[in-house]
Amino acid sequence: MTMHMLGPHMTTTLNSRRKKKTNNKRLQKAQREHDAWLAKIGAGKSKPKQSLNSIPDYKTERVTSDKIPGNGSAKERMQYTGNEIAGIVTTHKSNLMPIRKDNKQAAVDAANMRR
Repeated sequence: MTMHMLGPHMTTTLNSRRKKKTNNKRLQKAQREHDAWLAKIGAGKSKPKQSLNSIPDYKTERVTSDKIPGNGSAKERMQYTGNEIAGIVTTHKSNLMPIRKDNKQAAVDAANMRR
């Protein structure tokens, strides 16, 4: 097996090594100042997150509701009464088209294969 037959994943260089972070005094001081600023505005790690909603204790307190919400009013359903469609015609390529009663010319056009 020769090297020119292998893909780019087979290499002899080590690219997986990562550089160590420099832990100098100036960087540590800047990090402390930044953490203090975050704590001052309330966004740092020092304050625990507080929940907006409290969970009731169901063992000692009974939580019920007398109001039962409805599911809303039902939408009025559309139902075809059979007054508008005269029939269905089949044009080329098995295309089904409805023909209305008020447009008799559409039936003639469909019979003549016109669009």
